Amino acid sequence: MTCRCRRVLPVASVDGAISSPENPNPSGLGSASGLGDTNYSLYLSPVEYDKVIWGVGPSLMIPTASDDQLGSGKWSGGITAVALTQPTWGTMGILGRQLWSFAGDDNRADVSQSLIEPFANYNLDKGWFLITDIIITANWEAPSNQTWTIPIGGGIGRIYKIGKQAVNNRIEYYYNIEKPDSAPDWTWSFTFQFLFPK
Repeated sequence: MTCRCRRVLPVASVDGAISSPENPNPSGLGSASGLGDTNYSLYLSPVEYDKVIWGVGPSLMIPTASDDQLGSGKWSGGITAVALTQPTWGTMGILGRQLWSFAGDDNRADVSQSLIEPFANYNLDKGWFLITDIIITANWEAPSNQTWTIPIGGGIGRIYKIGKQAVNNRIEYYYNIEKPDSAPDWTWSFTFQFLFPK
């Protein structure tokens, strides 16, 4: 077995208040920009594999948000798993995670959240690629008609080098076909990622 890690430290911006189970219709809150909560996941996976690469392990959410609107205020832990395959045209797979809060601000809502992330890359010439990386979430602490956020969409990216350093840039746009009342209709993201291939 081998161990691989995945760290996500988001930078986010919201135009207004984001609702929560304890405050479903917030008011009087303006926009916010800054760091979100940090997620750290470890995957144990076989050293040798055939067509499917897979891994499973623990996941930890650390309350690093610079503004209450950008994070949960809770330490959360759980389990995560990923599986992917690499046909000749690119990559496709799925990642899943379930987190439960275990510590943090007593005045903030408990966390019980699932994430399902199907993804696919289609390789083009000169390092360019098409991508869809759909992040479906379920907030199990919310009312039943406010549980799911389901986007559709995709984007384009390129892998290239700055000197000897490999870099991955991409821009994506997603429209939410299912969402809580207070969630945005659409989101966009820009990724600047350093790559350290073995």
